[in-house]
Amino acid sequence: MSEELSPEQIQQALQGISVPPQPQIMVDLQMEQYMPDPDLGAIARLIAQDPGLSGALLKIVNSAHYGLSNKIASIDKAVNLLGSRTVINLINAQSIRGEMTDETIVALNRFWDTAQDVAMTSLTLAKRIGSQTADESYALGLFHDCGIPLMLKRFPNYMPVLEEAYANAGPDCRIVDTENSAFDTNHSVVGYYTAKSWRLPAHITDAIANHHNALAIFQDDTSRNATLKNLLAPLKMAEHICQSYRVLGNQDEDHEWESIGALVLDYVGLSEYDFEYLRESIRELGAR
Repeated sequence: MSEELSPEQIQQALQGISVPPQPQIMVDLQMEQYMPDPDLGAIARLIAQDPGLSGALLKIVNSAHYGLSNKIASIDKAVNLLGSRTVINLINAQSIRGEMTDETIVALNRFWDTAQDVAMTSLTLAKRIGSQTADESYALGLFHDCGIPLMLKRFPNYMPVLEEAYANAGPDCRIVDTENSAFDTNHSVVGYYTAKSWRLPAHITDAIANHHNALAIFQDDTSRNATLKNLLAPLKMAEHICQSYRVLGNQDEDHEWESIGALVLDYVGLSEYDFEYLRESIRELGAR
């Protein structure tokens, strides 16, 4: 049975949570909570579309207060463990913290849209290729770029640099290398520490830290990075299918995928033809 957290405990848990929630998701959640009998399933589905809310939820459920033996990454499990009252208190706390200007909302729409698309596509791909980490693939898809809104908040000129990073991407230049040159940090590093603050499982935070280091990881043909590869393979395929290079990078070509695509497909045992068929079937299903 879930144990309700006080508003004070929730505010303490939210310290350091800076990724703002999507305004429309907040409206939909506010509507749901005012129903006579709030639907936890509907609430979980809405929260699972938003990186900031999902991160806040997982930070609470993975805290010492709940004493879980293993950290979880499933939003459904987190909502059921917390119960309706704690989840609604969390939503209300985030709505107070989530005030943004229209200009910020427009800039972040690129991040929000990509996060949802990549998360759902990662989940679908993980299931199609027989991965045992479908829930974790969704979580990684949702959270992998959670450092972007924080970089945007810290550096007003961040988006043009990110676009340049996608343009420069290739075998000799990672996307994060361009960011490092401009800011002495990058969205993968910031995302890693944000995910750690949310108490996500360590293998997911490691994947966030390394999601633009895929070339080196997949070039290593030993078994030491198997867990990382199993998470990154669906993610990198999903990013390509969802055209993150267009939405976030404002590019016509996916230069990163040109460098890593063959290695990723070889790892999961797909030919180029198989991948194209899989991509079209996912689009037809509306996963993308």
